[in-house]
Amino acid sequence: MGELADAGVEQGDALLALYDAALPDVYGYLLRRCGSAALAEDLTSETFLAAVGAVQRRIVPALTTAWLIGVARNKLVDHWRRAERNQRLLGVIDGAATDSMDDWDAPLDALLANDTLAALKPQHRAALTLRYIDGLPVADVARHLHRTLGATEVLLVRAKRAFREIYESLHGREEDDR
Repeated sequence: MGELADAGVEQGDALLALYDAALPDVYGYLLRRCGSAALAEDLTSETFLAAVGAVQRRIVPALTTAWLIGVARNKLVDHWRRAERNQRLLGVIDGAATDSMDDWDAPLDALLANDTLAALKPQHRAALTLRYIDGLPVADVARHLHRTLGATEVLLVRAKRAFREIYESLHGREEDDR
C-alpha cells in the first residue's frame, strides 16, 4: 500500500512540474481547434482536472505533454458531442438524405477556413478537425465520435459539403467587398 501511495505522490508532483510547460501546448491545441478563447480555457481546465483525477486513480500510462494533448482531444470531442446533442434537442439538425461523394478541390485561405470551421455544426466541425487537422484515419475518427465507420464516412461527406457551401459563401462575400 505504501508503494502505491508513493507512486501517486510522485505522479502528482510530476503533474505539477509538467503543468507550466504543458499549459501553453494544451491551450494552443484546443484554441486552434475550437476558435474560442473562452471555450479553450474551459476545456484546458477540464483537461487538467481530468489529469489530476487520472493521477489520483493511478491510471496514467506516461505523464507527458503528448498524453495531456490526448486528454484535451477527448475533452474537445466530449464538448462537440454535448453541443450536437443540444442541437438535436432543439431540432436544429436536418434529416437530409444520404449524400454523394464530394470532389471539391479548391485552394483555401487559412483564416477563411478557420472562420468556416467555426460556422459549422459541432458534429461536422469535430469530424473534419479530427480527420483533416489531426490527421486521424476514418476508423479512429469513428471511434472518437462513437459512430460506426459507415456513419462516419457519411458524416465526413456531409461535413465537407457544408464546409464548401459556407466557405464559398464567405469567400464570395469577400470578393464582392473588393
